[in-house]
Amino acid sequence: MKAFRASILHCHHDPGESTDPAATEFIEDGLLVVADGRVHQLGEARELLPRLDPGVALESHPGKWLVPGFVDTHIHYVQTDIIAAYGDQLLAWLEHYAFPAEQAFSDPGHCAEVAEFFVAELLRHGTTTALVMGSVHPQSVEALFLEAARYRLRLIAGKVLMDRHCPAALQDTADTGYRDSKALIERWHGRDRLLYAVTPRFAPTSSEAQLARAGDLLREHPEVYLHTHLAENREELAWVASLFPDDRSYLGVYQRFGLVRERAVFAHAIHLDGPERARLAGGGAAVAHCPTCNFFIGSGLFDLRATLGAGVRVGMGTDVGGGTTFSVPRTLAAAYEMAQLQGYSLTPQRAFYLATLGGARALYLDKWIGNLLPGKEADFLLLDPAATPLLARRCRGRDWREVLFALLILGDERVVSATHVLGEAVYRRDEHLLHD
Repeated sequence: MKAFRASILHCHHDPGESTDPAATEFIEDGLLVVADGRVHQLGEARELLPRLDPGVALESHPGKWLVPGFVDTHIHYVQTDIIAAYGDQLLAWLEHYAFPAEQAFSDPGHCAEVAEFFVAELLRHGTTTALVMGSVHPQSVEALFLEAARYRLRLIAGKVLMDRHCPAALQDTADTGYRDSKALIERWHGRDRLLYAVTPRFAPTSSEAQLARAGDLLREHPEVYLHTHLAENREELAWVASLFPDDRSYLGVYQRFGLVRERAVFAHAIHLDGPERARLAGGGAAVAHCPTCNFFIGSGLFDLRATLGAGVRVGMGTDVGGGTTFSVPRTLAAAYEMAQLQGYSLTPQRAFYLATLGGARALYLDKWIGNLLPGKEADFLLLDPAATPLLARRCRGRDWREVLFALLILGDERVVSATHVLGEAVYRRDEHLLHD
C-alpha cells in the first residue's frame, strides 16, 4: 500500500458543454491511496491522513497535479520514424512515406527496436493506455505486446489486414490475414493487460473477402476490438465509392460486413452526415478524433460538437506518424483550435474528459481506467504546472480551471513529471529513466 499527496483532478462523467460541476472533481490538497495496483482511497488529505496506517509509504508532491493516465485511441507505432514527413495529403502520403516505412517491419529486430522506442515515448508523454496499429507483419504485434508487457501497460493492438492496393511486400490474403490474426488473438488477447484489435487498414486496401473474414473474426471472438479508418479525406471517399458502388456510404461498407459494433473504433470520421453519426452511436462504435493529423495532412475539420451531440463515443488520437506529436495535451490544443474554427469552444473540462475517462469509455475500459475512483486500476500521472517558465508565470495564483486550460494549450511532454502504471512509477522526468 502506498499513498500520494498532491492536487488531484479527475472526471466522474462527461461535463458536457454546460460544464456540469459534478462531472469534474478537483481536490486542492488530495490523497490517493493505492493497494495492489488499484485505487484504495481518494479524498481530502486532511481527512485521510489521520486514518492512514503508519506503515504506508507516503509520497508528497506539493505543487503537482495527480491525474489519470492519458488514453490514446489511435496511433501507428510502425510510423514512428516518419512523423513530420513533408508535403502530401493522405493517399500520396501513404504511398510515399507510410508504405515504405512499414515494409521494414518484416525484420523482427527492427520491430523490437522501434517497439522499445515507441513504448518509451508513450510513457514519457503520460500515455498509459493506447489503441495501436501495427504493420501487416504478425511479428510487429508480437514485438509491441512484449514491450508493453514489460511495463504492464493496458494496450490494444492488431496486425493490419491489407490484401490489395498496396505494395506486394505489404499484402496478405483474406485467409492468411484471418489465420495470422486468429493466432495473435489466441496468444495475446487478455494476457496481462493486453487486448487485441482486428485491424483492416481501411476499406480500399481490403477486398470484400477480407472484410468478410474480419467480420468472421469478430463473430468468433466477440470480446476483441475492431480498429480502422473512416472518412478521413475526400479523395479517399471518392475511391471507396468507386470500389464499393452498391453501398450507400463509406460507413455502409463496414456495416455490411458486421464491423460497426461495440468496441469498434473508427479513426477520423471527418466527412460524415447526421444519419451516419446516428448509426455509429446506435451500434455502440467510437470515433478517434485526430486533430494534429487532420491539420497536418489537410484532411478537414472534424465536427466534434455534432459527433458528441449524436451520442457517439469519442476519444483522442495522436495518430503518429500522420499526427505530429505523442503529446495528448498538444493534441487537445489542436482539438480546441479546430473547434474554434467551427464556432465551438471546447471547454478545458471536456477536453480533459476526452483524454481520460472519455477515451476509456470509447474503448469500453471505463470499468477499469479513466478516473481515480476506488477499485480502478491505478494508472496516473503527476503533472507540473510550473514545468516551463511560461507555464509557471501563466498558472501562478490562478483558478484550477485556468491552470488546466493553460496545461492543455501550453503543455507538452515536459509537464509530465512522472508516469505510474498500477501504482508503480515507470517514468520519472527528473531521472530521465524508465523503470520496468
